[in-house]
Amino acid sequence: MQFPVVLEKEEGSDYGAVVPDLPGCVSAGADADEALAMVREAIELHLEGLIEDGEPIPQPGTIEQYKHDPEYRDGIWALVSINPSSLRQSAKRVSVTIPERVLDAMDHYAKGHDQTRSGLIVEAVTHYMGRTEYPRARRGPRKKNPGVGGRSAAKP
Repeated sequence: MQFPVVLEKEEGSDYGAVVPDLPGCVSAGADADEALAMVREAIELHLEGLIEDGEPIPQPGTIEQYKHDPEYRDGIWALVSINPSSLRQSAKRVSVTIPERVLDAMDHYAKGHDQTRSGLIVEAVTHYMGRTEYPRARRGPRKKNPGVGGRSAAKP
C-alpha cells in the first residue's frame, strides 16, 4: 500500500508530514527524510489502531486526487509504502503449493513494490475477494475445513 503524504515546511520550523487518507495522522522531522521516516511509523501505528478497533483499513488515494486541495497547495508530495503484513496482527503460517514460475514472478513483483511475499499474497487475495479491508479474526474454536474439491480435511 502506498499512502500519499504531503510535506510542509514553514520558515524556522521542522518539516511537517500529513497523511490525507488518515485524518489525524501527522508527524514531523528536522528534515524531509526524517519526516518521511517518522510518518511511516505514524501510518503503521494508525493502521494498527484501526485493526485493533475492528475498523476497516482505508485504501490509499492518489496524489492526483489531493494535489488541488487548497489545504495542501504548497506542499511537497511523496508516497510512503506500507507493507500490510508488517502490521502487528496475529498471523498463521500456512503451507501452499505454487508453481515455481509463479513463485518467481511473485517474488520479483514483491521486491519491485517494496513488499514481502506474504504481504503480496495477503493484498492480492483480499483484493480478489473484493474487500477493501482485512477480515477480522474469528474468536472461539475453529470449524473443521471441508477441504477442497469435496475432500474432508479430517482424517478418516
